[in-house]
Amino acid sequence: MRAPGGSVLERVRGLVREVAKFGAVGGLGVLVNLGVFNLIRHTTDLQVVRASVIATVVAIATNYIGFRYYAYRDRAQSGRTREMALFAAFSGVGLVIENGVLYTATYGFGWDGPLASNVFKFIGIGTATVFRFWSYRTWVFKALPPVAPRAAPAAADPAPAAADPAPVPRPERRPGPLPEPEPANN
Repeated sequence: MRAPGGSVLERVRGLVREVAKFGAVGGLGVLVNLGVFNLIRHTTDLQVVRASVIATVVAIATNYIGFRYYAYRDRAQSGRTREMALFAAFSGVGLVIENGVLYTATYGFGWDGPLASNVFKFIGIGTATVFRFWSYRTWVFKALPPVAPRAAPAAADPAPAAADPAPVPRPERRPGPLPEPEPANN
């Protein structure tokens, strides 16, 4: 049984490759995010969540470059303005999720020490990553439609095809006016 777009095994392998690439870019983003966050926290008197928002924005910019030119380079590239707008919008939602966790821990529970801030920042990043993965692959970096495999020459592959080719859709025909009957010659 074949699934649309390839066998189930092929689709799972493709998803594993996508998750690995997303994870590589995301891992770099986490390092940038936590690095900028801690740099700001230790060199300024900025509040925890404000420092986190700045760090997240820097990581988002880094991640866009990684996603567009590495993880999703094989995806549709038309409509770059639309892509960037959607990326910014979904990244903004991820920013709210990520920093909402940190805000709740810091101001809701009073857990604001350096270790607690980093732990809850990391938990927020993980929570937001699930949302970002889904939204980026579904809305921002859309997959191109699968390309039909080219037929091999008949002499090169004498084995019969395993499945019938898909029927070619035909344009609808609309009936035109009927021709006028010719007069009878009596």
